[in-house]
Amino acid sequence: MTWDEARSEFPVFERVAYLNAGSMGPLARATVAAIAAQQREELESGRGGPPFYEGLMQVRQTARARLAGLLGVEPARVALTSSTTDGCNIVLSGLGLGPADEIVTTDVEHFGLIGPLHASRARVRVAEIFHHPADEALERILAAVTPRTRLLALSHVAWTTGNALPILELKRETGLPILVDGAQAAGAIEVEASPFDFYTVSAQKWPCGPDGTGALFVAEPDGLRVALPSYFSQAGYSADGSFEPRVGADRFDSGWIPPAALTGLMVALDGAPPGQFERAREMTARCRSALADRFELVTAPDQATLVSFRADGDPAALAAQAFERGVVIRDLPGTGLLRASCGYWTSDDDIERLVAALV
Repeated sequence: MTWDEARSEFPVFERVAYLNAGSMGPLARATVAAIAAQQREELESGRGGPPFYEGLMQVRQTARARLAGLLGVEPARVALTSSTTDGCNIVLSGLGLGPADEIVTTDVEHFGLIGPLHASRARVRVAEIFHHPADEALERILAAVTPRTRLLALSHVAWTTGNALPILELKRETGLPILVDGAQAAGAIEVEASPFDFYTVSAQKWPCGPDGTGALFVAEPDGLRVALPSYFSQAGYSADGSFEPRVGADRFDSGWIPPAALTGLMVALDGAPPGQFERAREMTARCRSALADRFELVTAPDQATLVSFRADGDPAALAAQAFERGVVIRDLPGTGLLRASCGYWTSDDDIERLVAALV
């Protein structure tokens, strides 16, 4: 399959230069067809009886295995969630941290992470890295760690600056548990989640899956309390509500995810062509080079697949102007930044249209 053939699987590209997978990935024809086929089956055969329930459990386990492959881990350590926020809440609730405990994070995090952090009972310490070079992040985050630090919680790739954070170095330097927000990494760049304690996935972004799909990697499932149980958390329960958790990370499954959505997600994950990450890096570098001639780049070279930049004028108005000209990008409220998201599907024409739409 050529890159043009891979791109042709996404009808949206026939209309617009779509550079916003950092918010919502594009949907492929095969993904939507799989969703429709599953819903048609439910329409005609109903949503009850042994075949339906057996199929439901099978699709959950198959989707779990596919997501585990995305993270390079075994399926027994992956829970099904509806979002990164979902995964962060599961972890923070299960850790049971108190006022005497501290969590270290940064000032480039999404509310999907910092919201759950501040809802915990722990004290949150914020390392300031937004206005500093990417190569200073490690030193600045380490400086925020104290003897009371019980958790590091930060993004693999910052949704604002587009810079990759030194998560592996932090794990090696501190030995502390680490919760990684993988929303801008999983499906965009190669990910190996096993060195970390917790790693979240937003499958509607770079994996190009349906809404309401995601995952949470838990390195040691037995070491995290099931604080937000769902029906899928238990292997058996009593009338008083006591229950036996499932074996492995299944116990953290956050609840009902429509079988049609999981079916579509599996097709989306299987549809990514070989070499996708190398191609995405290449197109990101081309986008960065094209923008550098006219705008102030915030994202450092050789990061991930986001390119954040400053342009003259109001970012929201510029993003709206680009949309009117057939280019979809994101303005990042409160930062003064615009952001382009590049994938293996991005073309040179998309990049040329992006630059033209902002001048």
